[in-house]
Amino acid sequence: MKNLSRAFPFIKPYRSLTEVLTDHTLAALGDAYINFAYSLALSMKKRQPSGAKVKGSVLAEAFRRAGLRKHMPSRVSSHMLADAAEALIVYAWLNGHMPLNECVSILHKSEDSVEGFTRLLSTIRDRIRL
Repeated sequence: MKNLSRAFPFIKPYRSLTEVLTDHTLAALGDAYINFAYSLALSMKKRQPSGAKVKGSVLAEAFRRAGLRKHMPSRVSSHMLADAAEALIVYAWLNGHMPLNECVSILHKSEDSVEGFTRLLSTIRDRIRL
């Protein structure tokens, strides 16, 4: 998959993983992207169109389990961890590290949403070089 950030002039270059994780505007886009991907995965499981919103607590727990907490400032809320997960996932898609179909497949094959997002974030963590 090609680097999509060239097609989107609003995507800035990042020097570190922490910069990605703490970008609130990237997290806002990530929120919509994650809900879409999760809704597709849920639709596949249910075998009918479904829409869903991913809870912040699910993303925060998955973020911790994926070993990404160490890349955040010392004092952060669960909401900030969820935002960081959203930012990272959409960053990975925009930069060609995680195509949508693979994201949906990981979430679809998981037993529950925390496990699915943990696997997704761990895979992204292993692919990104910042």
